Amino acid sequence: MRTIWGLLIAGSASFYLFFYTDAFNFLSVGGTSHYAMAAEQIEGPLKLEVILEREYLDGEVSQEMIKETIWSLEDFWAKYDQWQLVDMDIDYMVFRRKMDDISPLLKANGYFGVTEDGTLTIFNGKPQKTNIIQSFFQIDLGKLESTKCEELKKGIPIVSKDRYVEVLETFKSYTAGEKQAN
Repeated sequence: MRTIWGLLIAGSASFYLFFYTDAFNFLSVGGTSHYAMAAEQIEGPLKLEVILEREYLDGEVSQEMIKETIWSLEDFWAKYDQWQLVDMDIDYMVFRRKMDDISPLLKANGYFGVTEDGTLTIFNGKPQKTNIIQSFFQIDLGKLESTKCEELKKGIPIVSKDRYVEVLETFKSYTAGEKQAN
């Protein structure tokens, strides 16, 4: 019986020391509990910077920075459910989304053209040597109709995703080095 009472007293003493003495309480640091510190830090809305990266079909990636005030994590995650979280830290989050479209740059000022060596290229503005955005494949200019060749030399404006795909498909059949099936 003494053993049982001894165990109960020792257990009670341990319980008291564990929960009521700061020196033995792992939830306390310097007299302040972790719970109180966490509540202090979380009090009020969470403010952070959100970076939205849009990756377009033409390879262009744009970034938009937004200052967010988060009142509810559930609402925050619902707002960005169409985005993929790619990086985060204590004061920022980076989300990425693949866009099924061409970049605004191409829509506004992109032109298909051809370089001197016959490479199908996208230029920023009318085709010139110095304003290349992206190169694709070399075209056999000998197979190309003269009107299409002139179009490429002057520049074919890219105003939509459909036009972008159409031009690539049209000139793919004139790729240098490929034999055409009749």
